[in-house]
Amino acid sequence: MPSVRVNDIELYYEVHGAGSPLLLIPGLGVDVRFFRGIIDDLATSCRVIAFDPRGAGRSDKPDVPYSIDGMADDAAALLDHLDIDRTTVLGCSMGGRTALMLALDHRARVDRLVLAASSAFVPSDRLFTRRWLIMDVLSQIPVPKSVDPQPRYAWRRQRAASVGFDCSDRLGEIDVPTLVVHGTEDHIVPFSLGKKMAERIAGARLVTVSGGHRALFTTHADLLVEEVRSFVDHS
Repeated sequence: MPSVRVNDIELYYEVHGAGSPLLLIPGLGVDVRFFRGIIDDLATSCRVIAFDPRGAGRSDKPDVPYSIDGMADDAAALLDHLDIDRTTVLGCSMGGRTALMLALDHRARVDRLVLAASSAFVPSDRLFTRRWLIMDVLSQIPVPKSVDPQPRYAWRRQRAASVGFDCSDRLGEIDVPTLVVHGTEDHIVPFSLGKKMAERIAGARLVTVSGGHRALFTTHADLLVEEVRSFVDHS
């Protein structure tokens, strides 16, 4: 499987299908495998590019501070490598924040933006901190040997990048068509944050589904694929 040197790391990526480019960016603690349930369906009409962000999967995991801005730079460098000038970008959770920075700092590269179960910032309130602590505990659960576990330090580096991130004041700069998709029972990234983000991006369309943080990629995967296909077709 291919990888490319971007900035200071080797970045693992996959390309599936043909058509209009669609870049998939996974969230905290997950990699390309998180999108397995939608890649094949999307690849029937799009050229799907998915990659493991730094700190996860088969990409390098340096034990140094990460940033959302830096992850966006990694994504832009991957587009350079693949000679893709402009693409629709779908980011989930932390990957949505990376997608936001790609649209803000690499404006010419983003044609359309899909933000799934994501937010423009991570609040510091006690309830939200408790959710992160639960995720921290879950990250320590042993996994089958057939699955490559993410090193604990790398998960914490990714988490620190998200916790310190807030681009709320820049949402008005986004001028590409934007689709926000969020579960109403999301307890990791509360629905209110997704709704607020959609309201602050000019012309953004908000699609809601029942269910929690991963519902878009499990019970509502077919709906997500349908929404993304329709969104890309209107380009």
